[in-house]
Amino acid sequence: MKVPVIEFKNFGFKYKSQAEPTLTDINLTIYEGEKILIAGPSGSGKSTLAHCINGLVPFSYKGKITGELKVKGKDTKEQGIFALSKIVGTVLQDADGQFIGLTVGEDMAFSLENDCINQKEMKERVFEIAKIVALDGHLNHSLHELSGGQRQRAALGGVLVDQVKILLFDEPLANLDPATGKHAMELINRIHEETNATVLIVEHRIEDVLDQKIDRIIIVNNGRVVCDMSPDEVLASNVLEENNLREPLYVKALKYAGYRITPDSSPTQMERLLVKSCKEKLFSWFKGGVQQESNLKKAPVLELEQIHFQYDDQRKILQDVSFTISKGEMVSIVGKNGAGKSTLSKLICGFEKPDTGRILVDGRDITHDTLKERSLNIGMVLQNPNQMISKAMIYDEVALGLLVRGIPDNEIKERVTHTLNICGLLPFRNWPVSALSYGQKKRVTIASILVLQPDIIILDEPTAGQDYRRYTEIMDFLVKLNGLGVTILIITHDMHLMLEYTPRAIVIANGRVLADDRATKILSSRPVLEQANLKETSLYELAKRAGINEINDFINHFIFHEKGEKHFGR
Repeated sequence: MKVPVIEFKNFGFKYKSQAEPTLTDINLTIYEGEKILIAGPSGSGKSTLAHCINGLVPFSYKGKITGELKVKGKDTKEQGIFALSKIVGTVLQDADGQFIGLTVGEDMAFSLENDCINQKEMKERVFEIAKIVALDGHLNHSLHELSGGQRQRAALGGVLVDQVKILLFDEPLANLDPATGKHAMELINRIHEETNATVLIVEHRIEDVLDQKIDRIIIVNNGRVVCDMSPDEVLASNVLEENNLREPLYVKALKYAGYRITPDSSPTQMERLLVKSCKEKLFSWFKGGVQQESNLKKAPVLELEQIHFQYDDQRKILQDVSFTISKGEMVSIVGKNGAGKSTLSKLICGFEKPDTGRILVDGRDITHDTLKERSLNIGMVLQNPNQMISKAMIYDEVALGLLVRGIPDNEIKERVTHTLNICGLLPFRNWPVSALSYGQKKRVTIASILVLQPDIIILDEPTAGQDYRRYTEIMDFLVKLNGLGVTILIITHDMHLMLEYTPRAIVIANGRVLADDRATKILSSRPVLEQANLKETSLYELAKRAGINEINDFINHFIFHEKGEKHFGR
C-alpha cells in the first residue's frame, strides 16, 4: 500500500504583497519513495509550490494560506520551518546561497554540530556522505575552489547528512554543463534507489531529467496543477508544448516525421520506441534532402591572436587562444565548467588584460583600450544578474546606460519601452528589481545591454532559468538583432540553443581552443564531446538507432524544419 508523504487539499496561497493568489485549488498527493518532476513556465507557481513543501512559505515568505497541506501527516502551518527542515532537505539552484562552513567538511558537519552529535559519529557520517557525493577527497578544500558541479554535490551532502526523507532539488541542472548535468541526474537517481527517499525535482530541462527514471511529471501553470501524468503519457500528448515547455528533441523529430506516439509505445525509452514503422517514417521524412547553408565569409569584426592569461601565480586559464569572428556571425562558445569561457569573455570586454597576445576589433588593436572605450562596440550580459544590476527600479536600470551617454529623454523612453516589450518586461517597468524572480532579473540585464545597440554582444548563459516561451522570445530577438548586422557570441551549456541558433561553435577545453566548426559536426564528434564535457544530442542517438548514416544531414534537416515550424507554421 502506497503511503502519502505530501498531501495538498484545496490548497491556495497569496503572497502578502500581491493582490491575486499565486497558487489556487491545488489537490495533489505525493507518495513515499516517488521521484517526481515538477515543471512549468516562469511565473507559473512551481517554485512557490516547492516553497510550501519545505516551509519557506509561509514562514519566510509571508502570505495567506487556504486549504490544507500535510507533510508526513502533519499540517505544515503547525510545524514551523525548523521542524520541516528535518523532514525536507532542499538543494537550491544557487548552491553558494546555502553554504555555511569554510570547507566542504565543515559545511557538511554544520547541522550535526548544531544537534550536538559527538565528534566520532559526526566524522563517520560526514565521510560516509562525502563518499556518496564523490567528495571524500575534497573535505578540506575551500568551497570556492570547487567547480559548479562539485559545489552542487557539496550542497547535496549538507542535506543528506541529516538523513531527511524528502529531497527537493530547485533547478539542479541550471548552472551545469551537459555531461556534469548528466552525472548530477545519475547521482540523484542513485541516492533515490539507495535511500528510498521521496525526490522532487523542479526543473526546466525536461529531456535531461528524463535521462533517468521518473515516476510522474507534475506541470504547474497559472497557479494550478494542469498535468499529473506518467512521463510516457506526457510525451505522447501535447501538454509540454501547450504549457511553453520544450519537448525532447527526439520526440519532436518523430512527431515531425508523422509518427503517432502513444503511451504504450514507451516514448521515454528510445530503444523500445524505434519499431519498424517508426524507422520508415523517419527515413521518409528525412529523404527530402537538406537545405544547404551559405558559407560566404564576411569581413572579420573580432580577432583573438595567441591569447595567454592566468590569475596571479595560479595555473594558466587560457593558452594560445586564437580565432576570428566575422561581421554578423552568431557563434556559441561551449565547454565544461571551469574551461575558461567566462574568462575569455572578460578579456574581450576589457575586465581583464591578457598576459600576451592581441585582441582586434575591425582590424584595430583594442588590447589596451579602456573599459569605456570598449563598451562603445562590445556589450556583455553576465551569467549572474545580481552582479550587473545597480538601480532599484526596472525602467531606471534599463535606461541607465543611455542616460550616462547623454541620449535625449524622448529617445531613451522609446528605446527602453521597445526593449522592455521585446524582453517581456513592459508590464513590470515600474516594479522594483528586488520583486523579480531570478529569471526575470536575467531578462532585465539582457535588456540593459540590448538597449545600447552595440556592434558585438557577448551573452553568458542568456537563457538559463527561462521557460521555453521566454527562451524562444529572447533567442528570436537576438536572431533579429543578428539579422541587422550585430555580431553575437553566446557562452552556453545549452546544446539545443547551440544547434538551433548558432551554425558555428567554438569549444574551449583546458584553456585551449579544442574545436572550431559547425555545431552539428562538433556534436557528432565523440572525442571532442568527451574532452569538453558535452554530450551527444538525442537527435544523434535517434538517427544512429534508426540506421541513418548521414547523421549531420539529419540534424540539419531537423533544425531547418524546426525553424520553419516556428516562423511559418508549416
